[in-house]
Amino acid sequence: MIKIADAFAKGKAFIPFLTCGDPDLETTEKLIPAMAAAGADLIELGIPFSDPTAEGPVIQDANLRALSGGVTTDKIFDMVRRVRPQLSIPLVFMTYANVIYSYGADRFLKTAAEIGISGIIVPDVPFEEKQEFEPICQKYGIAQISMIAPTSHDRIRAIAEQANGFLYCVSSLGVTGTRTSITTDIGGMVKLVKEVQDIPCAVGFGISTPEQAESMCRQADGAIVGSAIVKLIAKYGRDCVEPVTEYVASMKEGCRKAETVFQ
Repeated sequence: MIKIADAFAKGKAFIPFLTCGDPDLETTEKLIPAMAAAGADLIELGIPFSDPTAEGPVIQDANLRALSGGVTTDKIFDMVRRVRPQLSIPLVFMTYANVIYSYGADRFLKTAAEIGISGIIVPDVPFEEKQEFEPICQKYGIAQISMIAPTSHDRIRAIAEQANGFLYCVSSLGVTGTRTSITTDIGGMVKLVKEVQDIPCAVGFGISTPEQAESMCRQADGAIVGSAIVKLIAKYGRDCVEPVTEYVASMKEGCRKAETVFQ
């Protein structure tokens, strides 16, 4: 299994997100290696759910499109089995607790490990309840990636102490979606984490331009982008591979620029 740390080993990481099965699984299967070739250092694969509470309307709609198209967890597992050998970067699943419970947590995580998934992000499982999945994740060598929010100050140290893989720093309150500006003190959040554990910190929620990616990567170890990519997929449908890869390349370049700031 490819280690999540590898994504951050060569500099600032760019982490794109997509919803598996939007517009269809065949397109998802083409997008994953294309995004890796364009500069993605780690890819977040969303397993669709009917009530994705952390998502804004863009990713909610993608979930509904995927589910309407007949996507299932097993079909996503099969798609990852086919695409994983083409990649040298880590993949993580982003999904909701109900998806894992309904599949069977042990069976879900065992299969995820077998097909080469390096980590999971479960936004509706708070830090205090991470033991729901943590022992099973440890059993199969999968990182359960924690999230910290701007309001988590008192909890950041506790979360950082037990963090695995990387820490997902939520840039702003609310649900996912693009934003014109990000005013959160990301640097302060990252500083608190690094005082406890030297673990990579990547910033997500609201990032959509190379300039924002550069700004976030000056303060953290990577930038995560979901809604802006999902919008492109919604716009171009099955013809989205080229526009998405061009966008990924531009965002990766923004992340690279942050590496030269202090040199």
